[in-house]
Amino acid sequence: MIVDYKSTSKKEEVNIDADWQISYKRQMEIYQWLFKQNGFKVSSTGYFVYCNGITDKEAFDGKLEFNIKLIPYKGNDDWVETTIYNAYKCIVNSDVPVLQEGCDYCRYFDALRSIDTLGPIKG
Repeated sequence: MIVDYKSTSKKEEVNIDADWQISYKRQMEIYQWLFKQNGFKVSSTGYFVYCNGITDKEAFDGKLEFNIKLIPYKGNDDWVETTIYNAYKCIVNSDVPVLQEGCDYCRYFDALRSIDTLGPIKG
């Protein structure tokens, strides 16, 4: 079983349900894939040990205290190998990919281009 440790400090209960936490799930699936590639028998269910710092204590007293929650997650690493292959193809390609509407990375890249720090760019 793959276990991943996460920590935060927030008032509400911790979970992995927020849209931005898809990165946690992808990370778990990559770990599962990597271990399988190295010959380990890996459960499709991994676990997040999520530690939430307690902020309402009367005094700090030189120690941090946490509420700890174990969150199971059933991963699916079917996408990993193709994604790694496509990322490699992109990296070794001498052409810059065409900028895509709505892509955060493309907007960042386009902003850099607009201040002319990268010189001429194709795409």
